Amino acid sequence: MHRIECALEAAVALGEGRGGPPRLAAAVRHAVFPPGARIRPQLCVAVAHACGGDDPALTDAAAAAVELLHCASLVHDDLPCFDNALSRRGRASVHVAYGERLAVLAGDALIVLAFQQLALCASVQPSRLGRVIARVAAGVAMPHGIAAGQAWECEPRPVLRDYQRAKTGSLFAAAAAAGAESSGADPTPWLVFGDCLGEAYQVADDIRDVVAEPQAIGKPTGQDVTHGRPSSAIEFGLDGALSQFDGLVQGCIAAIPDCRGASALRALVRAEARRLVPLEMTVAHAGRQRIAAAAEVAR
Repeated sequence: MHRIECALEAAVALGEGRGGPPRLAAAVRHAVFPPGARIRPQLCVAVAHACGGDDPALTDAAAAAVELLHCASLVHDDLPCFDNALSRRGRASVHVAYGERLAVLAGDALIVLAFQQLALCASVQPSRLGRVIARVAAGVAMPHGIAAGQAWECEPRPVLRDYQRAKTGSLFAAAAAAGAESSGADPTPWLVFGDCLGEAYQVADDIRDVVAEPQAIGKPTGQDVTHGRPSSAIEFGLDGALSQFDGLVQGCIAAIPDCRGASALRALVRAEARRLVPLEMTVAHAGRQRIAAAAEVAR
């Protein structure tokens, strides 16, 4: 995490030079700090370490780029034209704090900063840089990156799996593959691992949107129903979504190839699964359902 925060601080500082618009710089910083879970850059660094980790400067730049692109997507996702979310990570979303115009520009600036950070990294293996950039770009680009994932919400009948894999899975797959590429390893098995983990993360988000308290996750809940978005919890019910989540987590763990960091990665996946969907969250929801059912019978 220290490596990731240092790389992000360096990237954000690129846009804070003398003579620039100070409110835009503040909006960008607001979007990136304080940190969220940073699971995508952690994934990138963990995969690189598992594959040898012989170019830490390139790995750190790739991890920072992935997180900056994720932050950009959140800034745009929260805008009134999409979710109109008033809070993010427990405080005002960027458009609430700085206005819609600066929020649009901050999201755009974060996208550019991501690729600036990669272009300026002092890699010891510069021949790998092009492949890393291509992997990171694929995670956000059309036809299957997070831009496409957001666009699926504008389609009349999106396919749930396509939506989930683009909206969330694509950047996880990019993070894992970029970590492997930064260490000169074959990215193919890591794409499967990252895609599976990302889809699990989206299903968890669907579950949390139903059962979590807003203050616990730092953003409004009930958004999927409000905005008519595809959701595993809506399509399969809570029990079905939980079963899907468990299956994806197990599939993700099984996809980790034999490598020196395999056990650490499995532990990271299990810990993240417990953080995303803790047992007490689903137990509490089941209890509320029983109470509501009993009250209905009594009426």
